[in-house]
Amino acid sequence: QVQLVESGGGLVQAGDSLRLSCEASGGSIEPYHMEWFRQAPGKEREFVAAHSSKGGYYYTDSTKGRFDISRDIAKNTAYLKIHILEPEDTAVYYCAADAGPIRNIRNAGSVVVWGQGTQVTVSS
Repeated sequence: QVQLVESGGGLVQAGDSLRLSCEASGGSIEPYHMEWFRQAPGKEREFVAAHSSKGGYYYTDSTKGRFDISRDIAKNTAYLKIHILEPEDTAVYYCAADAGPIRNIRNAGSVVVWGQGTQVTVSS
């Protein structure tokens, strides 16, 4: 079973950029859709971005253009680059491996593995 460990979070200033990493062990990420979600204090978990196993990219209207998802198969790692951070980006960011159909990508319905999360705090 694949295990995921996120890193790269921290306290940053508004306007900065940040790259989160999601390193996998126990198996390859290649067959999975790799996804990022976030949960802000007092709010529900929300979808941020996904990179499908076939190479497709998925974002929301609010993350498209400022968030970049990618993966490095050789390093067995997925990444989320966030540009021009805003205080509203403050949240715990989780990566996930999804083994289901494309239609489930945004709703986490087919996620088989979650990472433990990494905190991102953006100060204004």
